[in-house]
Amino acid sequence: MAKLWDKGYALDKEVEKFTVGEDYTLDQKLVEADVAGSIAHAKMLAKIGVLKGEEFSKLKSELLKILELHNKGKFEITPEDEDIHTAIENHLTSKLGDLGKKIHTARSRNDQVLVDMRLYAKWKMLDIKESLLNLCQTLLDFAEKNKDVPIPGRTHTQLAMPSSLGLWAGAYAESLLDDLEVLKTAYEINDQCPLGSAASYGVPLLIDRQMVADLLGFKKVQKNVLYANNSRGKVESIILGALSQIMVDLSKFANDAILFSIPELDYFDIPDEFCTGSSIMPNKKNPGALELVRAKSNKVLAGYYQVVGIIKDLYSGYNRDFQETKKPVMEGLAVTKASLDICALVVSGLKVNKVKCIRACKPEIFATDKAVELVGEGMPFRDAYKKVAAELDKLEGEDATGNIKGKKHLGATGNLGLAKSVANIKVEKEKVTKEKKSLELMFSKLKKI
Repeated sequence: MAKLWDKGYALDKEVEKFTVGEDYTLDQKLVEADVAGSIAHAKMLAKIGVLKGEEFSKLKSELLKILELHNKGKFEITPEDEDIHTAIENHLTSKLGDLGKKIHTARSRNDQVLVDMRLYAKWKMLDIKESLLNLCQTLLDFAEKNKDVPIPGRTHTQLAMPSSLGLWAGAYAESLLDDLEVLKTAYEINDQCPLGSAASYGVPLLIDRQMVADLLGFKKVQKNVLYANNSRGKVESIILGALSQIMVDLSKFANDAILFSIPELDYFDIPDEFCTGSSIMPNKKNPGALELVRAKSNKVLAGYYQVVGIIKDLYSGYNRDFQETKKPVMEGLAVTKASLDICALVVSGLKVNKVKCIRACKPEIFATDKAVELVGEGMPFRDAYKKVAAELDKLEGEDATGNIKGKKHLGATGNLGLAKSVANIKVEKEKVTKEKKSLELMFSKLKKI
């Protein structure tokens, strides 16, 4: 198959294998995005007179056939093609002759892969938003159901003060909603159309970049053509940074859930169907899925550092190094989506052992509350602290459930303020649904233009 850069000489086979890398397999995920970008670009070329109306129609028809082949698993990208862009142009040329060669006018593979990854990331980030909001709702449902179930709060991993399962689950929901704000920023930065930047320096044609951006459903054009190419890797790192925040929270959650389910604590049970067994120990019920969430968080973090490391020392303009930023962001998006879904599944199945939660609240966790009671009687806090500290061995247990219910200030165990988060989730879900419909409508319109 002809390469888009072919100048009449053969590339050394080892060099070809090394430089192609995994692109020809990774790019199977970009077929729909590349077809969409190609249709929009061809429509713009028809507007400025590079293509005739009937030529555009033929190109669009053949591009949609490529999509049909892809959906049936019959559109192959070979190592000789190198990437999706070459595979599509070679297909168009084989079917349409010289007309197929016109599709590349005023664009480079550089801005093609940029727009492909932007569209791909938009679709995947919307899926992640959906999964994140589902997990948040599941956590809040668990928090509401178990808001009056006390457990020991810990600092330095040691017993600290009375807490509750509601406070614990609500904390993760609120943290993930903050992560959503970071992800929304990454989505907005990604939502810029780079097509028309070509090889970083534009083209000597009066192309309509705004038209292409509008056809592809982007919020705006990424104006500066040099920055468009310089932003490759940067945008990916911003996305991975947002995903890393989510995965850090999920890793922490998984760690807590594993700890709270060990027999020595047993605050709740993880259902058998969510646990794996041992090949040698019949008694084992292992939280393997949560352990993998904890481990996979490092894959996303590693991807972030990998991409930042790749781009930080590059000269302006396109560099082949950018090729290595594709896989980390694809993996990061996939891992984060899967981890969110697994955590939601686990939370939905947790079986709380209320009696054991109450028993875990040893007398010493009420020490701070005792000191505060003395303050209420007029004793300075520092003196109250010392008095309680001197009599720790004499402390008696309290009604742990009554204790957590009695803390009424906003955000405390007796006033979790879950309703506001529930309302926020509803609003955000509606936004995601609307944006998904908008992207579906965009591609539907592209097929009809």
